[in-house]
Amino acid sequence: MNHLLSVTFSLLIASLAFGQTGELSGSVTNSSGQPVVGASVTLKPVNRATITDENGRYTLTDIPFGDYELVVTSLEIQTVATRIKLNQARQRKNIIAEAHGGSRLEEVAVVRNTEKKEMETSGFAVAVVETKEASLRNLTTNELLDRTVGVRVRQNGGIGSQVEYNLNGLSGNAVGLFLDGIEISTYGSSFNLNNIPPSMIERIEIYKGVLPSHLTGDYVGGAINVVLKKDASRNNLTVATSYGSFNTAQSDIGATFRHKKSGLSVRASGFYTYTDNSFTTWGRSTTYVNHLQQITRPYRAKRFNDTYKSIGGRFEAGFTDVLWADQFFVGYNISDTYNEIPHGTTMATPYVGRFSEFQAHVWSLNYAKRNLLIEGLALTVNAVRSNRSTYLQDTVGLAYNWDGTVREVIEFGERVPLRTSGGGQQGEKTMTQIDRIITNIRSNLGYTIAKGHRVSLNHKFETTDRDDNDLLNPINKDLVTVSQVAKNILSANYEAQTFNDRLRTNLLGKYTANRTNTSRPELITENGQNTILRHDTTTFADNFGYGATISYAVIPHLFVIASGENGYVMPGERQLYGDPETNILPNPRLKPEKNVNYNAGIRWGAVDLGKHRLSLYGSAFWRNGFDKITQQVVDEDEIEDESDADIQTTRYINLGKTQARGVEAELLYIYNNRLNVMVNFSKFNNLFKGGNDAAGESHDLYNEQVPNEPFFTINSNVQYRLDNAFQKQSVLNLYYNTGYVGEFYVVWGQPEWSKTPTQFTHDIGASYRFPSGKLVASLDVKNIFNAEVYDNFMVQKPGRGIYVKLNYTLSKFL
Repeated sequence: MNHLLSVTFSLLIASLAFGQTGELSGSVTNSSGQPVVGASVTLKPVNRATITDENGRYTLTDIPFGDYELVVTSLEIQTVATRIKLNQARQRKNIIAEAHGGSRLEEVAVVRNTEKKEMETSGFAVAVVETKEASLRNLTTNELLDRTVGVRVRQNGGIGSQVEYNLNGLSGNAVGLFLDGIEISTYGSSFNLNNIPPSMIERIEIYKGVLPSHLTGDYVGGAINVVLKKDASRNNLTVATSYGSFNTAQSDIGATFRHKKSGLSVRASGFYTYTDNSFTTWGRSTTYVNHLQQITRPYRAKRFNDTYKSIGGRFEAGFTDVLWADQFFVGYNISDTYNEIPHGTTMATPYVGRFSEFQAHVWSLNYAKRNLLIEGLALTVNAVRSNRSTYLQDTVGLAYNWDGTVREVIEFGERVPLRTSGGGQQGEKTMTQIDRIITNIRSNLGYTIAKGHRVSLNHKFETTDRDDNDLLNPINKDLVTVSQVAKNILSANYEAQTFNDRLRTNLLGKYTANRTNTSRPELITENGQNTILRHDTTTFADNFGYGATISYAVIPHLFVIASGENGYVMPGERQLYGDPETNILPNPRLKPEKNVNYNAGIRWGAVDLGKHRLSLYGSAFWRNGFDKITQQVVDEDEIEDESDADIQTTRYINLGKTQARGVEAELLYIYNNRLNVMVNFSKFNNLFKGGNDAAGESHDLYNEQVPNEPFFTINSNVQYRLDNAFQKQSVLNLYYNTGYVGEFYVVWGQPEWSKTPTQFTHDIGASYRFPSGKLVASLDVKNIFNAEVYDNFMVQKPGRGIYVKLNYTLSKFL
């Protein structure tokens, strides 16, 4: 590793070539100084374009030095056209425009490819979620993802509960979760999508199937890449705070600063989240057991022992657009979380006094340089070193009911408190600490061979050292199994744009090597003497994978997109060795999962039809899984009654062969830049296609839908904007969202009592931007009809909730 870092720093120092491209940015305001929102800013003759944000700002990147005409158009202002000479790495041009006097503007045809559209038409099965609007509202990042086509966020309760992401039937380690291209698990449970607010995020990229070169990894189901805000072109400070139902409080702050002459840039952000998660449940999962051991189901109760609080900060300092680097940042993340655990895998048995604490200290280095030493050569290095600790305590030895009282039993004719069998809420009482040291380095070296042809070489190195400590019995320290998981992935990509850029292809090949070192102790007693003998085991597995994507512009605005992949997923450290704070037991016998996946679809638009704007996306997919790694669920044939399905723990297993076929689609309609309507749906049948059960016998569940997995979802959003509402220069946005989840079963054999019912929710909201443009207030009412909402293993989620939020932005300081 030291050798790798030394090579990296040598490249940083040697990289003195200066790329003759720059960035043009600025603001568009009217004659009274108010920002012009949604104006089209076009640079001619290259037809590079963008749209101004809510503060009237715009940014155009990777512009070759030269002379241009900058054209600004909007229904609110008169067209502005001005000449500009770009001759430096970062250049500003502010535009002051006259308000339109009421006559109709001439129609202006704008040809532009935004970063979102570039990605969505690149051939990958990808959706891009922009968070600018969501950051002003009371939406968590997970809620935003859950409304995206083909994505289902599996969450065991309210804010802070265990989360797993499902992309059209694939989940777990088959789906990569990234933060700026680095696996988000590196940052630990205290810095994840539960608590990273949308205000810290620039966009979210959701890939289904083949991944681009910078995300190459041990994944076949796709990936979610969260791209944090990095714009340091201007000084900026934002503060937001919200409060709502279930005593939920959330706050975040972000600031950027850049010294123009030196290029020194500083970015800082932080967040705080607290909630009691004290929502009411009334579904089948909540039970009450009386002193005669008779079970009442369902039982209406208010959740308790479910407090969640998290605080974290992210600090980065470095240089942008200097001779030796386009970006060079050194960062530090610190985060801390306290999380009470209210129940096990299912909700049937409530816990009291079981909680976990997470802490992480993470150092990072990010370097990017185009035209490194020679024209067309680009290098990107992302390196992260993480020290994570997890503390779990469970020492309360009494059993409880969902009304908060101690369960009772009859002994010798008297009612006495029921004690748990092991002295803890979930088995044996415990006070454990798990320390992890994670190193994750990604490097991408790309070279443009000729116009439209590029090759890249990618390498990922990741290692996890895990150390478990039993704090209740420290004498057992020498009896703890110590493990290390190391992974190397080498991949190569060839990208081509041909037929006048109408055809885009991407070919991928990768090699994965996974090494696991385990040191397992054995206590041997001879002649009254105890001796500890350690058994050191090393396992090694490697495999090859390959894939391809294609995108073809049949006519303007209509793209045909297809991709295919054959690859493996190695079991991860959490799946192999367990995760007690999330009720996951170890299974060191897990085998790699193989997947052969195909995607094909179309993307049409956005097409402008006067005041109307329309875009359509549709895709079909076919996925074949072998030795699928999934959470173990209950088989009806192996239990006597439904109470046997009220499990407290589970583990990951190899399921056998599965096959998923399905379709997804999304329609977006915009009227007069005021009304936005979006509808999407996803439906698939993830079927079990054979294999052996735990006893080695052939399964009798052939062609049955894989349980505990929603397979039919619909989402719809409507937004309407009102200008000058209540005050001149103000903006009022009204929102409506509805979500539908079809019924699904959580037990093999599909007994009726294991059916998760159909779910249909409605949310409304409003945000108001005051005339200054600095302050935005919002109100959200979620699940307004208090519908029953369920998820993983039929755990009930929050009902109706009301939330208010204030956002303040200061753009001019220092």
